Amino acid sequence: MTEEQIGMNEELDKQMLIIKSFLEHLEYTLGKDKYSATAYDRFNALAYAVRDHLVERWLDTQQAYYNSDNKRVYYISMEFLMGRTLANSLINLGLWDDFKDAITSLGNDFEQIINEEQDAGLGNGGLGRLAACFLDSMATMSIPAYGYGIRYEYGIFRQHIIDGAQVEIPDNWLRYRNPWELDRQEHLHTVKFYGRVISTFDKNGKLVREWVDTDDVMAMAYDTPIPGYETNSVNTLRLWSAKSSREFDLKFFNEGNYIRAVEKKMQSETISKVLYPADNVVEGKELRFKQEYFLASATVHDVIYRFKKKHQAMRLLPEKVAIQLNDTHPTLAIPELMRVLMDVEGVEWEDAWDITKKTFAYTNHTILPEALEQWPVWFFEQILPRHLQIVYEINERFLKEIRERFPDEPERLARMSIVEEHWERKIRMAHLAIVGSHSVNGVAALHTEILKNELFRDFYEMYPERFNNKTNGITQRRWLKMSNPALSGLIDEYIGGGWTRNLYELEKLRAIAADPEFVGRWRQVKRSNKESLCRYIMQHNELDVDPDSLFDVQVKRLHEYKRQLLNVLHIITLFNRIKDNPAAEVVPRTFIFAGKAAPAYAAAKLIIRLVNAVAAVVNHDPEVAGRIKVVFLANYGVSLAEKIFPASDLSEQISTAGTEASGTGNMKFALNGALTIGTLDGANIEIMEEVGRDNIFIFGMTAAEVSQLRVRGYNPREYYNGNRELKRVLDMVSSGFFSPWAPELFTPLTDSLLNLGDSYMLLADYASYVACQEQVAELFKHPDEWARRAILNCAGMGKFSSDRTIDQYAREIWGIKPVDILPGAVELQRH
Repeated sequence: MTEEQIGMNEELDKQMLIIKSFLEHLEYTLGKDKYSATAYDRFNALAYAVRDHLVERWLDTQQAYYNSDNKRVYYISMEFLMGRTLANSLINLGLWDDFKDAITSLGNDFEQIINEEQDAGLGNGGLGRLAACFLDSMATMSIPAYGYGIRYEYGIFRQHIIDGAQVEIPDNWLRYRNPWELDRQEHLHTVKFYGRVISTFDKNGKLVREWVDTDDVMAMAYDTPIPGYETNSVNTLRLWSAKSSREFDLKFFNEGNYIRAVEKKMQSETISKVLYPADNVVEGKELRFKQEYFLASATVHDVIYRFKKKHQAMRLLPEKVAIQLNDTHPTLAIPELMRVLMDVEGVEWEDAWDITKKTFAYTNHTILPEALEQWPVWFFEQILPRHLQIVYEINERFLKEIRERFPDEPERLARMSIVEEHWERKIRMAHLAIVGSHSVNGVAALHTEILKNELFRDFYEMYPERFNNKTNGITQRRWLKMSNPALSGLIDEYIGGGWTRNLYELEKLRAIAADPEFVGRWRQVKRSNKESLCRYIMQHNELDVDPDSLFDVQVKRLHEYKRQLLNVLHIITLFNRIKDNPAAEVVPRTFIFAGKAAPAYAAAKLIIRLVNAVAAVVNHDPEVAGRIKVVFLANYGVSLAEKIFPASDLSEQISTAGTEASGTGNMKFALNGALTIGTLDGANIEIMEEVGRDNIFIFGMTAAEVSQLRVRGYNPREYYNGNRELKRVLDMVSSGFFSPWAPELFTPLTDSLLNLGDSYMLLADYASYVACQEQVAELFKHPDEWARRAILNCAGMGKFSSDRTIDQYAREIWGIKPVDILPGAVELQRH
């Protein structure tokens, strides 16, 4: 038998094993046959077959971590925006072609089955997607790591657009089943709420505090395997679900009051029901506070449980454990660890505080005041009374340290105190995170400088060694290899596939960026991706879009600082220019928007209505036909993003300089060959440094200029009165031109710009933005040159891999090294 025949037989055997696994799961796991199985059943059977491949590596990985006793990192985040898992797992396992061939041989549409999967509803935007990318990189790099979050039953809402307005629909993403998770009923941790604290003295005269009469909720673990790319490592995402401490209150049940009997159970399990409960009411804020403590407490107990499998001396905790706080939301883990160390383990305060600081590290993701959490003291008094005592003690000792370090600056005490003393006393969670951690990092160079020199300047002057930068990154496996297979295949053909593990390999594209053959094929791939998105737009928006038009794209969470409104002002400006001169030459553009506004965020929701109102006018004006089209794609999420990024020509990253911490959408666009128009904000600056100033469109004020203008006194009406085009656009919006059925519908938006201070300085940057967009249009007239610069953007993305980011975290913050995973270790032990 020839080598070729042997290879064919091995492939056939592999295919038969996949088919056997698929059919067995269809029959025995799901109880279906080929006649009764739905498309969703076939997806589940396929997912279970793939999960079988994951589980063996998963067990090997966990056993290797246990045997090596290496230090581990526990990454706590309120969000994990995972997207779909099936395709990503097949790619990371190197089994895509094998499974596709096997499932197709049964007469199934493989792509259709893949598309049956629902996005996991565990996050909202960049914060959660960054956490997901980090999990991918940690597994790929064999970093001993665990992600910890909440298993929200209802994730971020499904967004419908009805009559131009956002309508929120509950996203019960768990309504059928989640084939990737395994419930760990043996991993239950008690989480306490309410109650009171009693103080006593033990037999040695030591003061002992006990938290009693509490309402208890059980945190139950659900584990999801996270495979690395072309490695044996499979890490764990552990999500906590709230369960009642007892099924129902027997006293009420025996009295015949069934409703009261189960009421406690229902209240307990509300904690993990919904992502981001409405925070415009006290009940919503209280639920959010409980969620944050629920996550923090369950995770701390689980970490100590793992630690104690091999160690008893709590002083060793920082040598074996690193806990990374992904933004301020998990900060309650700091006083929770202090409580456990002192009240449960009997560690003295000084030692407990030293252990805690060495264990925790804090990532700040925002400078926006509303995102820097502050919780009312009365929340702590009622819900977490023991933690309030601990926070007060932390703060008292911290203020003493400030007095000793800066005796001549008493004003520092009020600025730096963890407790804000205003009409309503609050706990400043960011301050607590800084004081209780050994590392504080920003997520882009500019962002970190703002933290050090402005937002947390006092803390930086006190603890300069704690502050560092870790520029965000994205995983190229999902955001190029998986989401853009045509482009990744083209790149593989010319420079090889090394970029999937080392994104700096894309530098090799620079040498062929002007090669006519490569440029031509690059343009073909881009057009094919645009045609695919056109079909999606036709299917979902019933709008015919020209794939040869410039796809000008802004997709991200709706927020005023991200300035989707500035984009709309430019669209109206172009509309007016065409109406004034119908014969003018105009580069055809399709403006594509997508993103969700928080349900209680009135201004953001009104911007969505304005986008759709402008679209209704522009898309149906015969004089504008073929020149401008505007489309808002509903229900933006990971899966939709995977369709949009590969098709984009222009990436809108136009936040007010100094407001966007980093951004990762800017990286995904550039990786897929879109040019960026943006301000010198967040990671835009570093992207410009990597791709070259000539290959990015920069406009507007710098962060320093924004600050200077605020100090001098910003008057938006000066810009309004000094620019006729701008005045005309704003007057059209405020007068009801785009909403004749409700002329004053959009006046709150123009009032915010003209009468309420224009917080994010849209009017100051308008003229620069419009002029920069003219440069965009001019370049797009030269498709080969546009493609060359797009290639150079892709080539410059090496720095922005989450692999590089995680490597820096591991070396510079966590002190963690990779662990080699030997395949089959668990199977060997079994025999």
